[in-house]
Amino acid sequence: MASAGLAAALDLPPELEAAEPPEARGLSRDQVRLLVSDVERDTIAHGRFADLPRWLDAGDLLVVNTSGTLNAALNVETEAGEPFELHLSTELPGGFWTVELRTRGGGASLPFAHARAGTTLELPAGGRATLLAPYPFGGSLGSSSRLWIAALELQDAVPAYLAAHGFPIRYRYVTQPWPGSMYQTVFATEPGSAEMPSAGRPFTPELVTRLVSKGVQIAPLVLHTGVASLETHEPPYEEWYRVPRPTAERVNAARRSGSRVIAVGTTVVRALETVTDDRGTTAAGEGWTRVVITPDRPVRSVTGLVTGLHEARATHLTLIEQVAATRSARARHHLERAYAEARRAGYLWHEFGDAHLIV
Repeated sequence: MASAGLAAALDLPPELEAAEPPEARGLSRDQVRLLVSDVERDTIAHGRFADLPRWLDAGDLLVVNTSGTLNAALNVETEAGEPFELHLSTELPGGFWTVELRTRGGGASLPFAHARAGTTLELPAGGRATLLAPYPFGGSLGSSSRLWIAALELQDAVPAYLAAHGFPIRYRYVTQPWPGSMYQTVFATEPGSAEMPSAGRPFTPELVTRLVSKGVQIAPLVLHTGVASLETHEPPYEEWYRVPRPTAERVNAARRSGSRVIAVGTTVVRALETVTDDRGTTAAGEGWTRVVITPDRPVRSVTGLVTGLHEARATHLTLIEQVAATRSARARHHLERAYAEARRAGYLWHEFGDAHLIV
């Protein structure tokens, strides 16, 4: 659980919520602000994301998530003609999906708590979705649930269907729709995420070139995110990941040499922690992860993090506290100072907002 000192982020004023991409504010992606937390030295610095090479050294390893963002939202109707928005979250074994049914409004959609098993939804272009059971299943088909296991009947593969008929998931603080290109990172190679792995968004091809030229290593993995912006702040659900053998080997080599292993996003931490043993050795692997980082489950794989700014009840914030704790026993105190400084300096929160480097 996040500390009381970080709870100030709960009452985030609207002016600190990034309502639009930086491009709409006249900035390139790498011109968002960068808050730099040197936890070991207990110092805080400010810059632009384009300045990232200044705080990294030759031999440091950035691990990035190459999952691409799906147009995972669809306008749907019940058989009775009631309009809803359907969010596809995660593909399950057997071709089923976890989905969320939401009410449509003038702006972003809102959670709908009264869906029931057996409900059939009419999708664009003759598609259909049937809600089968609450997810996770608690033993009763009559239970209410935010997420549901659903069977989809589509005329095309899901990524192609969503590309043609879907649109990006957005929440109340993003005040207007934006095209899917605004939700892709420079690293995206494999579509599969319901929501953008947003820590990678500020990277540009030019910045990547500068990092590599400096001797900073970059290694890929995949974790397909589900509906990560859980408005009731429940723990994250199972997500599919793949850590390639070359990436695992580079993580181990960097740690052996004393170089820093810096995750670009909490999704990367979750994937690496799934395949890292209690001695800190990372292996290749793929499958479904249920790992949730808590104070009782310390971080073993990384020593730094590029991330955004998180609301204090979010499980992401607990995770970043544990990453920071690998650098100093006073990590929580440092993060309290960093978040207070971010609020004071007017940093922007959420996926289109500013960035935070923790080393």
